[in-house]
Amino acid sequence: MPLGFPHDMSTTAPDRRTRRRQQTIGEILDVALELMEAEGVAALSLSAVARRLGMQPPSLYQYFPSKMAIYDALFQRGAELFLAAQRDAVAAAPTDDVVELHLIGTTAFARWAMRNPIYSQLLFWRTIPGFEPSAEAFAPAQEALADLRRHLQAGVDAGRLRPDAATEEGLAVFTSVTSGVLSQQMANEPDAPFEEGRFSRLLPVVLEMFYQHYAPSRGKR
Repeated sequence: MPLGFPHDMSTTAPDRRTRRRQQTIGEILDVALELMEAEGVAALSLSAVARRLGMQPPSLYQYFPSKMAIYDALFQRGAELFLAAQRDAVAAAPTDDVVELHLIGTTAFARWAMRNPIYSQLLFWRTIPGFEPSAEAFAPAQEALADLRRHLQAGVDAGRLRPDAATEEGLAVFTSVTSGVLSQQMANEPDAPFEEGRFSRLLPVVLEMFYQHYAPSRGKR
């Protein structure tokens, strides 16, 4: 037996098993997403997922012990995707103006949410009774909030916003008005392009209103 053969077996075999397991997990989540698009987010069925994949339900439990575990994994995947979409847009922006960067990042988030309504329902609306994301699944969403705080603080540091814009109150105001735009758009014109949507096209106006409300010249009310 060649020297090192046992070592090769012990290192490569687990890697193959890990890759295959991750591939199967990805397939399960993809099928779950398809079924949620067809039947509704809260109507997901483990048995339907198993049938679509050609496996028995007990085999599915080896990867996800419950329907809530699938929701949790999809929540994390969706949060990672929208965080990446927002960060990529800001990183590629041909400007360093804080207001323009804020609009670019917010627009990228809104576009992603409109293109991915199932993820959006899972992430931003409580459509599943009893579901709460785990700390691990919620971590990317917390990173997105941290990014927003940094953007608001950058506006303060640049003299474009009052300091209270970067507080919890300012964060709450900003997320309320922007999520309101998305909610209205997705409820009334879910298939409209971002630029043509009756509500989504108003996102720059909403951002301008936020900056006007927290403008240093206005003073704190």
